[in-house]
Amino acid sequence: MTIGIATSALLQDGRGIAVSVSDIPNLDPPIAYTPANPQGPTGLPEITLPSGHTALHITRYDDVLKVLTDPSFGRTDTNREDGPSFLPTTMPPDLLLNLDAPDHGRMKGFVNSDYSPASVESLEDSVHRLLDRRIALLRGQENPDLFGTVLDRLPIEVNVRFLGIPEEDIDYFRPSSRVVQLAHDEDIPDLLEHFWLVYHYVTDLVQRKRPTEPGGLIDRFLSARGEVNPPLSDEELVAILLGSVLGADQNVLSVLTKAAYVLLQAPGLWNLLVEHPESAPKIVEELLRVLPLGTISTFPRIATREVQLRGGVIPVDAVVYADAFAANRDPEVFPEPELIDPFRNGKRHLQFGYGMHHCMGASLARMEITTALVRLAAEFPKLELAADPGSLQWDSGVILRRPTSLPVQW
Repeated sequence: MTIGIATSALLQDGRGIAVSVSDIPNLDPPIAYTPANPQGPTGLPEITLPSGHTALHITRYDDVLKVLTDPSFGRTDTNREDGPSFLPTTMPPDLLLNLDAPDHGRMKGFVNSDYSPASVESLEDSVHRLLDRRIALLRGQENPDLFGTVLDRLPIEVNVRFLGIPEEDIDYFRPSSRVVQLAHDEDIPDLLEHFWLVYHYVTDLVQRKRPTEPGGLIDRFLSARGEVNPPLSDEELVAILLGSVLGADQNVLSVLTKAAYVLLQAPGLWNLLVEHPESAPKIVEELLRVLPLGTISTFPRIATREVQLRGGVIPVDAVVYADAFAANRDPEVFPEPELIDPFRNGKRHLQFGYGMHHCMGASLARMEITTALVRLAAEFPKLELAADPGSLQWDSGVILRRPTSLPVQW
């Protein structure tokens, strides 16, 4: 069997390469909105956001892509005390996800080259060295937990090396990072306390009140901040780095954990990875297509002009939820969309967004997830989940959602 063989042939070889997401317990999240009107006055369905605002729900792939790539759909005006949001509170205005043009382009252009595929490829050796240590620990456990021993520490340890954050600081800020990315609304004062701990920690790094490791991105950013016109302020550097401290850890971990969870219950896919590690990029891309990060896939936007979509017209000032999760399962673009089939051909998934707000850490996430899964398949070709999948506990929040343990055997 080679990677060029058609999907139909693979499905006929008796190993069941493809698997449906409906066969994986608890994989899909509960929805974070309330359906309101299946066909509103504009012709588009309406939903009610947790903030109480009505939003147009955009689900077709082409329509979602159009919204994501059109700069006339703004984010800035949603980040207000009374703004339309999935989050229980506002965020600092300088965060990249809250900025519109031209401010967004000025700040993101500053970091693009550092997060390019070529730049993050240099971290692959570090990923393998970290995996050496973690896999050795896993082998020595009486009741091995893949999540707690290997996966949980990988993204944060890679990221602190990349940024130049002392490893001994992890236990100080990381518990708060998890709370922030869950973004539960049960205890907003507690959520804010954790957010400001992380924010002030990153501020201290930028202002040199805490030490950084030489040669990391933080040092480079501080040295190069004047190359931007106007130069980046402390607040803007903190906003850039905060996105990395949170997203390149907790978000990567969430997708990596769910990818491993799926593969542990899909023997055909796991065997394909074991026997053909060169298939890993295709497997990872297909998993990225079907795995929502948390209970939402994008943040709301506000239309600054009238826009015609296939399903109807978006009027000026309308709140829009461009649902990338739904778009990634649009049957017109992805036939049998719930089938996890790594041999699909066609359009690219929208897991990392598109256009202005395309995730700056996409290449880093792909590299870490692919490297980790290939390495695990090589080390543990008979790896299996050692628990009833329905019994696993999950961290579940607005921004991230993942199992809290993965008991395994081999």
